[in-house]
Amino acid sequence: MSETPPPGIDSFPRAAETVAKADGLLIAAGAGMGVDSGLPDFRGTTGFWRAYPALGRAAIRFEQIASPAAFRSDPRLAWGFYGHRLQMYRRTRPHAGFAILQSIARQLPHGAAVFTSNVDGQFQRAGFADECIAECHGSIHWLQCGVPCSSHIWPADEFDPVVDEAACRLQSALPYCPRCGELARPNILMFGDGQWLARRSDQQERRLDNWMSQASRLVTIELGAGSAIPTVRYFAEQAGAPLLRFNPTESRVGSGRGEGFPVGALDGLRALAAALEEAGFLPGRSAPADRPEQ
Repeated sequence: MSETPPPGIDSFPRAAETVAKADGLLIAAGAGMGVDSGLPDFRGTTGFWRAYPALGRAAIRFEQIASPAAFRSDPRLAWGFYGHRLQMYRRTRPHAGFAILQSIARQLPHGAAVFTSNVDGQFQRAGFADECIAECHGSIHWLQCGVPCSSHIWPADEFDPVVDEAACRLQSALPYCPRCGELARPNILMFGDGQWLARRSDQQERRLDNWMSQASRLVTIELGAGSAIPTVRYFAEQAGAPLLRFNPTESRVGSGRGEGFPVGALDGLRALAAALEEAGFLPGRSAPADRPEQ
């Protein structure tokens, strides 16, 4: 398949025109969406071990610790990793790009919906309604039985992990299934995972399918989705809508499918917002004073 070269900043007015013609915004977000909020990038062992030096010293790769086998072999190490991430995501403030997406959604008749591989819950923290978010790999903010003994999942709100960050080990009490007493784990799709309970994510995706069927002129904005685990990229490409891809290293888009921008999520959204303001689509210094909210 032929590919168009990634356009530069001068192509944002054309992207703004594409957005302005839409009646709904489909947001497809990968791990790069969280980088601008200060969240670590786990691509490659170097970046992962920089974030978790204790695992680096033990030569434990991301695929090894992010697996059900890790919870069976060393629960406190596995929960040290996931407990630290849970607390980090609870503390993290979503970057300004989330608000830009919300401002775009407010101008469209069908608003916006989200498809993301991120398990961090940042879209909910930014104010997106849970009903419009599909988390295809689950969420760290929900727990399940590690066996599992049933299809029951429950919020992680009452779990307050204390982690020895130097050793990447949980110091506080381990969480257990309230039904059978076995070790609990995050309701996240892991590597080599045959125990993940996908019911919540399946329900989310059904809601997303229904929303997509109601809009006739969707536009897709893809943010920070890489090709190493290409779930989000495939979804965005197959959505059947014009695609705007923001990715600093993998921005190319198949010819005729849309445009790619070699920028990070926040920089790309700021440039798009500026172009939309210039066009009078978003409230701003260039927008007509009497433009009504939709």
